[in-house]
Amino acid sequence: MKKHILILACFYFVYGIKAQEKIMVNAINRESTSLNGYWKYIVDPYENGFYNYRYEPFENQENPGNGAFFTNAKRKSKSDLVEYDFDKMDSLKVPGDWNSQKEKLFYYEGTLWYKKSFDYTKKQEDSRVFVYFGASNYETDVYLNGKKLGKHIGGFTPFQFEISKLLKPKGNYIVVKVDNKRKRDAVPTLNTDWWNYGGITREVKLIETSSTFISDYQLYLDDEDTKIITGQIELNGFKKAEQEITINIPELGINEKLKTDHTGKCTIKLKSKNIRYWSPESPKLYDVTISTQEDKISDQIGFRTIKTKGAEILINEKSLFLKGISIHEESPINGGRCNSKEDAKKLLEYAQSLGCNYVRLAHYPHNEYMVRLADKMGILVWEENPVYWTISWDNEETYLNAQNQISEVIRRDKNRASVIIWSMANETPNSDTRNEFLTKLAKFTKEQDPTRLISAALEQHDYNGNPNTRTIDDPFAEIVDVLSFNQYIGWYDGEIEKCQRIKWKITQDKPVIISEFGAGAKYGLHGEKDDRWTEEYQEFLYQETLKMVDGIEQLKGISPWVLVDFKSPRRVLPEIQDNYNRKGLISEKGEKKKAFFVLKEYYETKK
Repeated sequence: MKKHILILACFYFVYGIKAQEKIMVNAINRESTSLNGYWKYIVDPYENGFYNYRYEPFENQENPGNGAFFTNAKRKSKSDLVEYDFDKMDSLKVPGDWNSQKEKLFYYEGTLWYKKSFDYTKKQEDSRVFVYFGASNYETDVYLNGKKLGKHIGGFTPFQFEISKLLKPKGNYIVVKVDNKRKRDAVPTLNTDWWNYGGITREVKLIETSSTFISDYQLYLDDEDTKIITGQIELNGFKKAEQEITINIPELGINEKLKTDHTGKCTIKLKSKNIRYWSPESPKLYDVTISTQEDKISDQIGFRTIKTKGAEILINEKSLFLKGISIHEESPINGGRCNSKEDAKKLLEYAQSLGCNYVRLAHYPHNEYMVRLADKMGILVWEENPVYWTISWDNEETYLNAQNQISEVIRRDKNRASVIIWSMANETPNSDTRNEFLTKLAKFTKEQDPTRLISAALEQHDYNGNPNTRTIDDPFAEIVDVLSFNQYIGWYDGEIEKCQRIKWKITQDKPVIISEFGAGAKYGLHGEKDDRWTEEYQEFLYQETLKMVDGIEQLKGISPWVLVDFKSPRRVLPEIQDNYNRKGLISEKGEKKKAFFVLKEYYETKK
């Protein structure tokens, strides 16, 4: 245990993550000053702005000189040597990936520097100011006025740094180094099947708080009595001990006063007889306000239960079949990485038009707009950690990286009623080190949030050597709450007619979700049903697959692959793929393929 704590401490030191810099919950609803817009940028494939010619980091030197890009150096005399000038460079829009904004950066992977100048005057002398990033892919070093704020690892989760003592009323500049190079020991690792969009891909803003503020909270229904709302609240600041906190939920007649303990935390127990539970059919959200003498934060929270019982998935004690679809976070409006509420709304409306009550957000945490809109629209959500394919299972820093990423998305989304499943991984090969890695990750996730289900997209195998009978032979299947697996019979595994011969032998008494199945089709390409890449082939595969999986007794949901065609450098077939994974039921231009209507009809008849 001591060894693990020491390694964790070293990880936090290396990665620039400090306990006081955990993201504040509900940053989306806090008053803020946007830093979105156009930022100047410098492409730096050799990282000359970070290292000197001896490959020593400038930031480790007492006097980094004019070569360090984070100093935003300017010539002070005619003889000064400064070999860059942010202010004379081109601009990129933030939030946004660089690949889809600049044709010359389409395939670029490496380091790119951003710079933004701004003025800021604090509203109160003793208030605190944080710079908040929704996400930046993948390694991000942040500097303000030439001083290092910290480093963040991971491309899909939010992070923040306090800048209270470095701010000036005029002439501030923030410099951000973003490096999206793929690495063997990273999470995800070198090999994926989606586009490695680089850049500051989600919003950047300044959030001003009181000296002691509400940094974290979680409200949920009590396990034993669903008329009780329980949870925790935490304050951040020097005056966090024995502070009075008020929780107000007007519709439930709740206006409760509590006091924090010496650590700034308090436990919630609120009783109400009239709670309307959140469900896909009735996505009820309550206005919740939490306040102290100094701070106040509002949220919209739904209350529901989620659990399994044998092969059933129970929402508010009612069995539910999850009619789903998998989604990649690619903009259906402008292409590139999603970054707006409009992007999220369009994708979820596509899912609803298909008849979905559930979406699998693959293969990494999507933007916060997705889960907040899902709350309002009554769509259940599977969120996934980017532990994908061939992670370095025996590397302790890789594990801690994965643990940190799941921790950050849990912290962001734990009050979203729509989120019911935390997924640990996707298509990971069975091994002792992998099983230890995932088991430890699942245990950590349950400790962080015991209110939701654990799953992972596993692989299926022949049963007792019989190629016509499939099973889930995986030790991690004993750990998960929901048994999920991907299968591609008729696409990667034989011809479509093979679906008619396959039987399933699921030995675990758990609900089953088919997390993926599908086939590629180019919209508008037509032919016989055995002609690969045609809409008819994809349509026929969906017809046969749905008949096949309906024979699984424990089947409680599916999320076929995938809602919309998305970019992937693995997909190079000219005139068909053209750098797109074509398994979407909708083309990247919004055109619905024939298989879309097969699945829609299936969902209309499925109870």
